[in-house]
Amino acid sequence: MSGDNPVRTFEGRRWLFPSSVLHELDPDPDAAGRRPRRTARDWLVDSSCFLLAVLVGAAGAQTVRHETDLPHAFAVADQLIGGLACCAVWLRRRRPLGLALAMVPVSFVSATAGGASMVALFTLAVHRPFRHLAWITVVNLALVPLFYWFRPDPDLPYLVVVVLAALLTLLVACLGLFVRTKRQLMLTLRDRARRAETEAGLRVERAQRLAREAIAREMHDVLAHRLTLLSVHAGALEFRPDAPREEIARAAGVIRESSHEALQDLREIIGVLRAADGDEAGGRPQPTLAALDALVAESRRAGMKVTLDNRVGEPAAVPAAVGRTAYRIAQEGLTNARKHAPGAEVTVRVTGAPGDGLDITVHNPAPEAEAPPVPGSGQGLIGLTERAVLAGGRLEHRTTGAGGFELRAWLPWAAARTTA
Repeated sequence: MSGDNPVRTFEGRRWLFPSSVLHELDPDPDAAGRRPRRTARDWLVDSSCFLLAVLVGAAGAQTVRHETDLPHAFAVADQLIGGLACCAVWLRRRRPLGLALAMVPVSFVSATAGGASMVALFTLAVHRPFRHLAWITVVNLALVPLFYWFRPDPDLPYLVVVVLAALLTLLVACLGLFVRTKRQLMLTLRDRARRAETEAGLRVERAQRLAREAIAREMHDVLAHRLTLLSVHAGALEFRPDAPREEIARAAGVIRESSHEALQDLREIIGVLRAADGDEAGGRPQPTLAALDALVAESRRAGMKVTLDNRVGEPAAVPAAVGRTAYRIAQEGLTNARKHAPGAEVTVRVTGAPGDGLDITVHNPAPEAEAPPVPGSGQGLIGLTERAVLAGGRLEHRTTGAGGFELRAWLPWAAARTTA
């Protein structure tokens, strides 16, 4: 969703917007504190209002001429005041409340100012709160009977003309309220669109952040195991250059195989990143609990002492998500043991059943000998804890009294549903 201002969508038709609405939709920071400039639409509307006031005033002037009992000077003054009131219509945007207040006594003494009074009332309804409109409208309605009592219409009965004038006043006020409501609705929709765009942007950023975190965890889980093998065996070759040829060949084979696997895993992760829809169908199947035997065998070939106690009768029956998480936990435990407890015998125990959950324990005693330092980020256990929590389980780790380390996790394994 685009974050552009909605008015810019009508860049070629800005004249369609009133200056007040345009200022709200597309505020100019350089024009802060100044009145917005009139648009072409404003000039058109103001000219129409002026012409309307003049036409209605001309009709009122004709009525004044038919009032034979009025002095000539009073009729001239009535038309002069009405003309000035029509000219004051051009100030309606700057002083809507002041103009409406001024038109109350002016329209009472001048029949020619009736059109300008209606325009002022309409402008007040559009640009000012309802309480101002209510007071001005009530005063105008109260003066209507008095005006036609002193200056009766020569063609219509008194009651009829009073009712028609009151209805016209209410109609103008309601029309102004309608226009004001429409503008407020436009601004409200603008605000909602902006909030929706902002929330959508935040959701996209959050999704991207979560995706990056998931990719980082996956890269750590996948590559740390391979790269640790490379580091350990390369360090062993560095510290024992006089090792037997067979041992050097075996270490070189492990380095070559681990490098190949690490590159393959890295290609898969990059392929997922490049995929437009995130489809992983083109890569290798993700490891599950059934691949735990291969993981232990790989660690044994690398020289680790690993005892696997897998008491799950059918590893393939474990849900794929749970099995994949269990595999990653065991993999991280073996990687940490290889880093920090070289030569120690590692025990991997997996127990569980549907409905009871799956327990994974990786334990190693204190290391037998000092090993070359292997760099680590310290984020593996944090990532595993988050992965376990997201799967609905829990993960705990602690140091044992003999200087060893134990990693214990529990993952939910739902009971199989039975059908009647």
